[in-house]
Amino acid sequence: MNVDHLLYRLALALGIGLLVGLERGWKTRDMQPGTRAAGVRTFTLCGLLGGIVAALAQAMASPVGGGLVLGFGFAVYAAIFAILQRDADRAGGSYSATTIVAGLVTFMLGAYAVIGDMRVAAAVAVAATGVLAIRSEIHGWIKRITWPELRSALVLLAMTCIILPIVPDMTIGGANGVNPREVWLIAIVLAGVSFLGYVAVKALGSERGILFGAVAGGLVSSTAVTVTSARRAVSGDARPALLAAGVALATAVSFLRVIAIAAALQPSLLPLTAPALALATFAAAVYAVVAVYWRGGSDSGRAAAGAFSNPFSFWPVVGFAVLLGAVMMLGRAVAETFGAGGALIGAAAIGLADVDTVTVAMSRLVPAPLDALSASGAILIAVVSNTVSKLALAISLERGRFATEVAAMTVLCWIAGAAGLWAAVAWGFSVPH
Repeated sequence: MNVDHLLYRLALALGIGLLVGLERGWKTRDMQPGTRAAGVRTFTLCGLLGGIVAALAQAMASPVGGGLVLGFGFAVYAAIFAILQRDADRAGGSYSATTIVAGLVTFMLGAYAVIGDMRVAAAVAVAATGVLAIRSEIHGWIKRITWPELRSALVLLAMTCIILPIVPDMTIGGANGVNPREVWLIAIVLAGVSFLGYVAVKALGSERGILFGAVAGGLVSSTAVTVTSARRAVSGDARPALLAAGVALATAVSFLRVIAIAAALQPSLLPLTAPALALATFAAAVYAVVAVYWRGGSDSGRAAAGAFSNPFSFWPVVGFAVLLGAVMMLGRAVAETFGAGGALIGAAAIGLADVDTVTVAMSRLVPAPLDALSASGAILIAVVSNTVSKLALAISLERGRFATEVAAMTVLCWIAGAAGLWAAVAWGFSVPH
């Protein structure tokens, strides 16, 4: 390592110490000089000290000797810093290990800035300082969080970080069988959308939270939003009209998502698909506005909106994931049976669970073996099939006001989409062959 490069790295080690020291110094700014063990200057020098010890270790001819220098330097530093901070805490009548840990982290990050990746060292330093800075906010969150919320968050993290990596990523049961990893991803999406809606309601209030959660969930899966909303309608957690408005917004987002995918992969599909989906999007958005602001107050005998008691329940989520996985497997089997000539049938079958897959597949099949007209028709059929699937889920889970609202919204989207398709054909929008 040349001198200039070493100086850059030592400067970063110094900056890391200064960053942590500014946060620690700001927290203890009202204390009298001489009553604290470590402030801005001390933490700055701690970061630099870590860098110097790492530089000395790197200069050793033997890797073993360098490791001993770094390990011994850190041990001595840790012992001295911990003793001084312990005495300062005793004198001040406090009991906390945060400053000690911050000092150890500062030293090690200073050392890593010299012997490791400078970008990683800087990023971790910023993250660590951020954690130190939001102490009050973190304690406030802990006081407000409930056990169901914590449990649901842990379950969702376990589903994503522990179970997902070990779930087999292979098709079981032949070419048209089921992929366990795909089914588990569906379960994670369902749980994630439900949890997102819960957090949105808690952070933004009942009405805005439900609508914002539905829009965000629609970016991932409008079907998941429908399932979650139907279950909450059954439990009486919110007004059916408000939940149906959320489904309408998620549906509108899903239409826009199809347009975006087609535009990115195969713009020749837009002349027929875009007008139909754009008008359907407008219809769904208008329906949501009407449901919230003009007919929202007509729901009677139901719980106040936003009184969600639990982000999600594990087994119902897994059950619906298995159901949707079975639908996808059936769709693939139908598509495989009928082949390219049965693209419309295959699109309708697969669209029951996933429109994006159909959109991507049809975009890749143009101009051969399908022309743009056939591919556009398959995408629109998949969209209609998907709305039928969501309506069926809503009716099967909740056969009251919510299902009626979703049915009315679905029919309105069909009418608007048909009008857009008719206008595209009548006005002579050409589709390349």
